[in-house]
Amino acid sequence: MSRHLCDDTDARRLLNPGPVAIVTAAWRGMVNAAPIAWTAPLSMAPPLVGLVIHPHRHTADMIRFSEEFAINIPPPALMKQTAFLGSQTGLNTNKIEAAGLETFSGMRIDAPLIDGCLAWIECGLQDVIAVGDHTLFVGRVVRVQALDEAYAGQWLLKDPAFSPLTYIGGATYASIGRARDAVVQTDAQGALIIETAEEREQREEEEARERELRQAEGDEGFEEMSVR
Repeated sequence: MSRHLCDDTDARRLLNPGPVAIVTAAWRGMVNAAPIAWTAPLSMAPPLVGLVIHPHRHTADMIRFSEEFAINIPPPALMKQTAFLGSQTGLNTNKIEAAGLETFSGMRIDAPLIDGCLAWIECGLQDVIAVGDHTLFVGRVVRVQALDEAYAGQWLLKDPAFSPLTYIGGATYASIGRARDAVVQTDAQGALIIETAEEREQREEEEARERELRQAEGDEGFEEMSVR
């Protein structure tokens, strides 16, 4: 394996994928929705989350004026709608209607919540902080909802249809794959055992299945199956 230097701005891409957040806001009868890839948990007590948005975006103004927002986490089925929301301005257009999305009322805020998503986080605006050429909007979490099929204390990832949509860059999206549990074991000297006997057995079984599929489908057919 070899390494190569990247541009400093690639740092933002390497820190993805995280769940795409479709941020919704409402102000004086107007509603807006925009996909935001730069999100982060900031605090557990009190529960705070952060959005990083360019200050010239209409979404930034809506959040400033309304002092609240909602984070809607979409599934892969809403990929085209998510991309559409990111390609349009909501200054003179109701992007939610134009994208064919349905909404329902939040429990604690006026911003609409997008139907068909996997989870919803309602926030009041806690702080606004200038960070370089962008603005960090700190949200105080006031209500959280999630689908039973998607989340139970952590993302379940049992069904790709209920896995979060993530943003890679440009027009490229992905969905989070299957979950794996890290089993940490050490030897008599306290050093990490990289692969347990159970993990080795599982790996060998997966490699055997892959070989069988390659023999049955051929390399080209196997690659097609892997990207579906």
